[in-house]
Amino acid sequence: MGSAFFWGALGAAALVLGAVAALVLPIGMRVLGLIMALGCGVLISAVAFDLVEEAVDTSDDLGGVALGLAAGALAFYLGDAAVDRMGGDKRKSATGEQADGSGPAIVLGAVLDGIPESIVLGLGLLGGTGVSLAFIAAVFLSNLPEGIAGTKGLTASGWTGRRVIELWLLVVVVSAISSLAGYAVFDSASDSTVAFVLAFAGGAVLTMLADTMAPEAFEHAGREVGLMTTAGFALAFALHLVE
Repeated sequence: MGSAFFWGALGAAALVLGAVAALVLPIGMRVLGLIMALGCGVLISAVAFDLVEEAVDTSDDLGGVALGLAAGALAFYLGDAAVDRMGGDKRKSATGEQADGSGPAIVLGAVLDGIPESIVLGLGLLGGTGVSLAFIAAVFLSNLPEGIAGTKGLTASGWTGRRVIELWLLVVVVSAISSLAGYAVFDSASDSTVAFVLAFAGGAVLTMLADTMAPEAFEHAGREVGLMTTAGFALAFALHLVE
């Protein structure tokens, strides 16, 4: 169980690393947009090959996989809408638009973004083969630009560096606990249940990408976002092949 906690914390630790980079380095908006696009491509590959394909391989119930994908997308959509109404709709903006947002809503939104990935990290330990290198790399690489963008926006809106670091450390702890929960709760679950959860996470992550990361990346980097997204996809797919 300690391994599940560790891997969940490691994947989310990139948020803190990104925050530190944003606080000490002069990272331009265009560079940030390209980094976010790379993270988008990495996560798209992870959804396709480490979540949905794994769900199909785990269970013959394709209907359950489809239901999980749809349920995950709808759950994130509704959760994100609730966070937006609370004042957390600009939580990933790098331009300081969080100024009018609610601190608790921004925290809740950050947690909402990270929980599906963390649960899957815990699930990956159940088969005894260990965590997927491609998936942990995808989570880490996608969290890095989120930490940079979120930190730049929060500090521009008046948050202190210390308060921002505390926010991301809280998300790291919640992500680690979520990974632990994914391991403990589904330890004796059936293959069809595990497949549903994997597909659920895939739907949630894909919806998050389309709703938040991709638009933010395009706003700052323009057409080159497509090239970087493809590069991120290829990188993650290459890691998937070598496992």
